[in-house]
This record gives sequence, C-alpha cells and structure tokens, in this order.
Amino acid sequence: MTSKSISSGSGFRQLVFSLFILSYIFFCVSGCQVFAPRIIDRPVLERIAPEAYPEFGDDMTYEGLEQSIGMSLSYLEKLPKDRVFQFGEDSFDCRHMIQSLEYFLQFIRTNPSQKELNAFIASNYLVYKSIANDQDDGVLFTGYYEPLLKGSLEKSDEFPYPVYSLPEDIAFIDLSLFDPAFSGAKQRIGRITHNHKVIPYYPRKEIVRNNLNGKSIPLAWVGDRVGLFFLEIQGSGKIDVDGMEPVNVHYHATNGHPYKSIGTLLIQENKIPKKEMSMQKIREYLQDHPEEVEEILNYNPSFVFFKLEEDGPIGCLGVQVTPGRSIALQRRIFPAAALGFMESKKPVVNENREIQDWTDFQRFVMNQDTGGAIKGAGRADLFWGNGPYAEIAAGYMQHPGKLFFMILKPESGKQ
Repeated sequence: MTSKSISSGSGFRQLVFSLFILSYIFFCVSGCQVFAPRIIDRPVLERIAPEAYPEFGDDMTYEGLEQSIGMSLSYLEKLPKDRVFQFGEDSFDCRHMIQSLEYFLQFIRTNPSQKELNAFIASNYLVYKSIANDQDDGVLFTGYYEPLLKGSLEKSDEFPYPVYSLPEDIAFIDLSLFDPAFSGAKQRIGRITHNHKVIPYYPRKEIVRNNLNGKSIPLAWVGDRVGLFFLEIQGSGKIDVDGMEPVNVHYHATNGHPYKSIGTLLIQENKIPKKEMSMQKIREYLQDHPEEVEEILNYNPSFVFFKLEEDGPIGCLGVQVTPGRSIALQRRIFPAAALGFMESKKPVVNENREIQDWTDFQRFVMNQDTGGAIKGAGRADLFWGNGPYAEIAAGYMQHPGKLFFMILKPESGKQ
C-alpha cells in the first residue's frame, strides 16, 4: 500500500496553512528544531594515534563478518561514487569506502591470527573513536533481536490483535517543498481529513480503539498483545502463520508521535527497580498485572506500521542485518555502512536460560541500522539475531563499552 499524496487545488492556501500549523504542533510536542537540522557541537568521531589503537580481536572468529561486509558493499555500490562520508573531521568518498571494505574483506578471508590482524590494521587503516556528547567518552550498548510470534492470516478469538500495514490515509510531509526556510527539517507525518485539513496522525490509544476504521489491511493477526508491542520496538520479526513458513514483517513507518519508554514509566512509578529493568521484567510485570496492560502500553503514543519482506530482518540501509555483526546508531551522525569495532560485555547463559555472568567481548561490526531510542554518539544497539540466547542478550544488555570506526588510509590498498 502507498500513502496518499497531497495534491494542489482550490484549497491549496488552507492546506499550506495546515502544514505550517502541523509543523508547529510537532515542534511543541517533540522539541525538534524545525527551521534547521540539529547541529552537532563537535565531531562524534575522533581520529586516534596508532599507539592508542585498541587490541583488535574477534570473539566470533570472523563468523558472519564476510556476509555483513557484503551487505554494506551492496548498499554502497548503489550510491553515487562521489557521495561523501564523514569520519570525524575527515571525509572520504563512496569509492574509497568500497575500496576500504573490499581490502579488509580480502584480508580476513586469509583467516589471520590476532597478531597479523593488528599489524594489518596498524599499517593500513585509520581508526576513529566514538565520543559521547557528555564528559564520558564511552558508549552504552544495548541489544535488539528478531522476535517470533504465533499468528494467523484471519482474525479469531485466539489471534485478535492486528499487525497493521501502512494506512491509506497517512501522509508524509516534506515542508521544504513549500518553503525553503524548512530545508533540513524532519519529515512530518499526519493524515488528511474529509475537509482537506492536515492534522497529526492518531496516537496509539486511538489506533487501538478505533482499529483505523478500515484504513489499513492487517498483514496478520497475533495472540500476544505484549509480544506485538515488543515487535514494534524491535522493528522487525517473524510471524508463524497457520503453521506455514513464517512470514517476515518489517518496519514501514510510524504514526509520527514521539516514542515514550514504558520501561521508564515503570521505573518512575516504582513498579520495577531501575537496576532490575529489562524487557523480560517488563513482560513479567504486565503478565502479573493484566488490568494495567492497556494503560501502560498506551503510555507510548508511537505506533509502528509494518510491511512484508522476502528476507529479514532489513536495516535502515535496505539490506539484511547480520546477527552479532550489525549495529544500530543514530542516522546521519555516523558513517553509514562503515566498518566498526566494539568492546563491551555479553551474557553467559546456562541450560535453564539464566544469566550466570557477564563476560568481556570484542568484535567487528557494521553500521547498518538505526532506532527511535538510539540517540547521540553515546548509544549503540547490537543485533543479536533470533532464538533464546538472542532474546536474553537483547533484553538484558545495558553495558558500557567502546566503539571505533576504521577506514583505509588513502595511500594504502593501491593495486
């Protein structure tokens, strides 16, 4: 399905006026700057000297890295070759990005030792460290995963909750088309009323209450309302429909309302201690307090609409993300599709799916996704894949660490 376009006509002046009013409403709600893009006070990446390079290694021994690099290359190869990517105060064009990834890919195919790996990077690559927006230069790492829900293509008592596709009355508004003063402003999302006015789209509470009045065709129906809510947060997942091959559902758009964390709400209301907060704790609380589910979920006015994909999950670059290798960062402040390196902690889980400990790990990652809750240089989300371990790691990971990016030295890699 596609959204309705905004056409000109006798009510054009009223429509333009409505667009400006809509922009003002969103400005008041979200606090976003309307007339100019957000200004970053300083570069979010800082080039470091070779003697400050981390000790490179990989706990996955390069598993999945070739696939993930290949996904980035497929994205870059579709771009204009003069597209510029920013690494701190340095910039490199798309040709150089491709060459940098291809050179690294060629090297890891030799299955190098850690000593050979570090010597290769020191000789051939510039390394940049992520710098947070505050005094702490570390990065808070969280995780996400690909949920699997049971569902059906038909509504029933067992599966009453719809997985909505993009509604036909939603409108995506680029204000810069109406006035250059809005160049760089965030795209607004609204709907067109019967009298041709543009107003904000329905918040979650109204979507759930009125079922979108038939404006959206459900892709499937599921029985787990809380699981569906977490599917929205994860952005993509699989639905096992009627015992057939699972279908891949992927984020398409939101209703334009700001994301509000129900985890934060539960902490503020002293329902879950901050030190115990996790996705699993939220699910446990909602299961134990079914009378509160509707009110708590509706605290978040943001709502996600989905689309079907042949493969999945798909990141913000339009390529498939790789378990353990793809990370989500705030868009436009880090170089898209770039090769990164992270250091943090991962859970050690026993046969009963209980976390026994947290252990240090390090690995190469690719910047291939984003998320509504991922803001600033001090946040990163690691994609863990699917399955029990992925769900546990994604649900509990909230650990500091370090994030680096690498790019081939201009004089290296010459054939």
